[in-house]
Amino acid sequence: MDGNVHLYPLRVYYEETDAGRMVYHAAYLKFAERARTEMMRVNGLDHTEMIEKFGLVFAVHSAEIRYLRQAKLEDELIVQTTVTALGGASMTMDQRISLVGDDGIGPAISNIQIKLVIVDEGGKPQRLPTHIKSALERLRDEKG
Repeated sequence: MDGNVHLYPLRVYYEETDAGRMVYHAAYLKFAERARTEMMRVNGLDHTEMIEKFGLVFAVHSAEIRYLRQAKLEDELIVQTTVTALGGASMTMDQRISLVGDDGIGPAISNIQIKLVIVDEGGKPQRLPTHIKSALERLRDEKG
């Protein structure tokens, strides 16, 4: 964590690329998913516990992704995740995937805005439990 921004480093592997060794477009969503999961975990919001204790899961409501440049095989990337909005049963996050260079975080590769809703195991929307909402409030970008 860097303030309220979660940083998740990763490297591009062969399985995430196409025949031209460029990152396949759907892989960016996988990178973002991994980063969100780790952000939740380091902030005490374990998915397994949410399911087992409360019968709740986060589901993607909508995602908007903008591809700015191409990532390639072996590139080092970083996913920056910020909670930008919280509703009674939802949250919105901004995720930026950037190249990592010798001088630190480099140019953005893609920007993703994702809205998640919390649902029970039957898929019905539920209000965010108080402890989950409190943890997410601490992560929320005050400018968001």
